Amino acid sequence: MNRTIIVLQGDQTGQELLVEALRVLEPFVRPMGVDFKTYDLSLENRRATKNQVVYDAAEAIVANKFGIKAATITPGNPDDVGSPNAILREAIDAQVILRVGRRIPPMQPVAGVHAPIAVVRMAVDGAYGAKEWREGEGLDEVAYRTEKIERKTCRIVAEYTFRYAERTGSKVFGGPKYTVSPVYEGMFKEEMDAAAQRHPSVRYDPQLIDATYALLLETTGESLVIPTLNRDGDSMSDLVLKMFGTIAGSESLVLGFNNDLEMVSVMAEAPHGTAPSLMGKNIANPMAMILAGASLVNYMDTEHAQRLSRAIRESALETVYDGIRTADLGGHATTTEFTDEVIRRVRAKLAVWEALG
Repeated sequence: MNRTIIVLQGDQTGQELLVEALRVLEPFVRPMGVDFKTYDLSLENRRATKNQVVYDAAEAIVANKFGIKAATITPGNPDDVGSPNAILREAIDAQVILRVGRRIPPMQPVAGVHAPIAVVRMAVDGAYGAKEWREGEGLDEVAYRTEKIERKTCRIVAEYTFRYAERTGSKVFGGPKYTVSPVYEGMFKEEMDAAAQRHPSVRYDPQLIDATYALLLETTGESLVIPTLNRDGDSMSDLVLKMFGTIAGSESLVLGFNNDLEMVSVMAEAPHGTAPSLMGKNIANPMAMILAGASLVNYMDTEHAQRLSRAIRESALETVYDGIRTADLGGHATTTEFTDEVIRRVRAKLAVWEALG
């Protein structure tokens, strides 16, 4: 295929899990003509380059379309290098973050959740791109923040939400708190309503974000797609993934589109952080990063790539089903043992499928 995947290295356990995901990917995609180019996005190197490495990595993703990223540290000091995620999403002109909670048999999900729940999150702007400052002193000190969202981004997120729901037979459920913020969040609601008009076959059940949280615990088990603003989606996706058993049970995709809603870039990652308490212990769950790799390959849009993607997905879920589980899923398997079993199963599946024709 002569494609290049841009590899964005990270920090602590995040980097360890990226290594596991690449152990799964590399033996199968290199023979397909896929190469890898690596950028060091560790906190140390971001500081040393004053974030230039982040911009270089973003430029490479724009040029090559595909990226896979390890979890990275975002320092708390506002004078430090900040969040590489925010920089990357802006630099690759991403509009959508997709995270899908799905059953991990035989784990028992929370409440009546059985069908997948997708969270379509606005990838930029909002609280993450806000300007902040303080005025006054002592108890009279006041903190301010200004945020923005753009209609173009709102329209792309809304249209993607309905197209995704149409493709998966899901209901669009939820939405922004437009009653409190009719001008700011109301813009997103306007675009959601307009997208609903363009897709009359899709069931549309708009709810305020707080009601969405509450009603999720009473879901009847139908497949849902939840559109959200940036920070709402950050917290909503954590809740949804945990409802299915673990935040490490699904990949996170950062998607960039042109004005015709054609995808021009995809960066796959895990939705979880760097888990410093697990670093070096070989007990963290690599499932999300492995699935991130599988999803990335699926977007290469060839029959062989999609077959490999399916093999990796099925192998990861079957590994859990057969009792080879890391501690977060109640098991005793190490990170390495889980990955080794996934690789073994992928090899077996591809060989059997090839034999069957």
